[in-house]
Amino acid sequence: MPPNQDHTKGETQELMDIRKMEKAVVAALEDIKARDIVVLKVAHLSPLFERVIIASADSTRQVKALADNVREKLKAFGASVISTEGEASGEWVLVDLGAIVVHVMQPTIRQYYNLEELWDQPEPKKPRARKKAAESRAAAH
Repeated sequence: MPPNQDHTKGETQELMDIRKMEKAVVAALEDIKARDIVVLKVAHLSPLFERVIIASADSTRQVKALADNVREKLKAFGASVISTEGEASGEWVLVDLGAIVVHVMQPTIRQYYNLEELWDQPEPKKPRARKKAAESRAAAH
């Protein structure tokens, strides 16, 4: 492993599993023609999950079908589905996969709640320039 990476072997394996899960979720959404699929990395915003995936569907039937397909494909992948919320109304269904939370929404609901604005925040920059400057000043004296 390159020396500049802060991941342990276990964390790297976990990251790979999350990437595979993410691809499986997106594939499951694409199977049923979800629109405007967005994948957001949110580990720096919440300790509860690492990805938020948002997709749009044109009808309550499609919202439910997308959520069902995500559940079935991810169970087949070996992931555990922690819970599903919102199937009764079919306007917005949330599928909790632990490290990934999937939101399937009708366009008007998605526009109203605007989850992208809430979760699409940049990761804070690490203050490494100051440390390097301090080290070079100390070495010069």
